[in-house]
Amino acid sequence: MYVVNRDDLNDTDRDIKSETWRSRRMVLGKERVGFSLHDTVIYAGTTSTFHYQNHVEAVYCVQGKGTLTDLETGKEYPLSDGTMYLLDGHEKHTVVAEEELRMACVFNPPVTGRETHDENGVYPLIVEED
Repeated sequence: MYVVNRDDLNDTDRDIKSETWRSRRMVLGKERVGFSLHDTVIYAGTTSTFHYQNHVEAVYCVQGKGTLTDLETGKEYPLSDGTMYLLDGHEKHTVVAEEELRMACVFNPPVTGRETHDENGVYPLIVEED
């Protein structure tokens, strides 16, 4: 069994921060369960663009208000507590946070914690060695 409190990850190598968001990686590839789980906060008044070419991501909004835009179609979706979106087609997307957004994010394949977004918002595919 593995148990962790989000706040115990503060300022560790599992606490990744950018100008527009912060992600605490609660489960990573090294846990060997086939997915990673992140507690992500997108700061109020910011816009973030992401494109996960190598991962499928499910995002469940548990707090806040904002807008998700599929950059391939231009379609917009309101985000608020209780909204989930699945990036099953590797869609490039933008999240505008009207209020601070707290998201539970699940990635498959799992991230290792060593990934960084490139200039297109893409994580490289890095796998844990056996």
